[in-house]
Amino acid sequence: MELKRRSLLAAIGAGTAAAALSGCGTGSSSAAGGSADGPAEGEITLLTPIYEGADGKTLLEKQILGGFRKKYPDVKVNVDYTTYAQLNEKITTGLAGGLLPDVLMMGVGWIPPFAAKKAIAPLPEKFATAHDYEKRVLEPSRYDGKLYALPVVLDTRIVVYRKDHFAEAGIKKTPANWAELRAIAKQLTKSGRIGFDPFSIDLRQCWETFLFANGGQLFSEDGKKVLFTDSRGVEALQFFKDLSKDGSADYTKKTDAGAPSNVQTGKASMMMTTSALWEQCREQSPDLLKNDTLGCFVLANRRPAMLQGGTLVSQSATSKHPSAARALVEYLSTPESILGAAKQRGSVPGLKDLNESGYVKENKFVDLSLQNMSAARSEGGTAAWMEIREKIKPTLEPAIVGGQSAKDAIAELGRLAEAAIGRM
Repeated sequence: MELKRRSLLAAIGAGTAAAALSGCGTGSSSAAGGSADGPAEGEITLLTPIYEGADGKTLLEKQILGGFRKKYPDVKVNVDYTTYAQLNEKITTGLAGGLLPDVLMMGVGWIPPFAAKKAIAPLPEKFATAHDYEKRVLEPSRYDGKLYALPVVLDTRIVVYRKDHFAEAGIKKTPANWAELRAIAKQLTKSGRIGFDPFSIDLRQCWETFLFANGGQLFSEDGKKVLFTDSRGVEALQFFKDLSKDGSADYTKKTDAGAPSNVQTGKASMMMTTSALWEQCREQSPDLLKNDTLGCFVLANRRPAMLQGGTLVSQSATSKHPSAARALVEYLSTPESILGAAKQRGSVPGLKDLNESGYVKENKFVDLSLQNMSAARSEGGTAAWMEIREKIKPTLEPAIVGGQSAKDAIAELGRLAEAAIGRM
């Protein structure tokens, strides 16, 4: 599978796939990659990794697309559901075979790679001011100064803690830096309970959050130089090793996505997580919310930092119905569509228009995220990101579960990243 994906990436990078692109839209009202200034009509395909399950499908097809059909009755939308685990390969395969969907939803950090391959089309700059976006929300939607996507939902990484554990230990405030975090984690570790669980989110995202909080960066502004190999990146990985050495964090005790988390079960006093944990608690552990047992804060060391992931929506550069595709991109990023998606996933809506909504005010993890958007940092930033992102976890993991030093693991990741950028 990896070999197949590499071959596809190589083919795309060499330009052999570009000539074959024709899009998934059917009909011939306009040439592939044509103007989006005409009437919105035709049959188009939407590729999405969100709106999961029966509830998500009902939300998208009945409510959101139902409203879209009323506004654009001459457009038919076919939905292609996938998962984030399969999304990259699905887009890459479609790009190589000339069968790219008309509208694509993809993750933060994904825009530069696919914009560089001319797989997605620039959007009108007026879309950036159509709604009151939080300042940092649109940054991952741009490449080479142009707008290529609009945000649908954000998924932030924050720290959630047990207020009852803090009170029992006499801890009156949340940690302001790593030294305090390590000390509090050690204090709270006892009787099979770990003080801090940073590992139940993806290791890539976890390390990036700590890197950003340590004042580090992934890449230069132009995406051509690796910056995470300095002391800031090494210290972020070393901190995980230090926590593990203390016994206040344990990589083997991480929980799977969707399973009751360690803070829910009381097996950890603090953990890195996302705003979606609020909705998970509502379903699995409602008493924790009813009794106000959970608190939250933004990770900080040299600066506060909150990883901003999420899902963006973009238009294929080769759609046969560009007007219809662009209309759907615009509609999926309206406040009504965004609020529905955010509620379904427990995600953060990136529009100030929604800051005072009942959903935001009720979900304290979402509310905290919106109050701290100035601290938001995004992954990616290079056209080589899709290759680099897959290397981060397997390259850093040996430093946590084995004997490799943090310095050596970061250096190896740096070499892999430089090689990937060099191939672009």
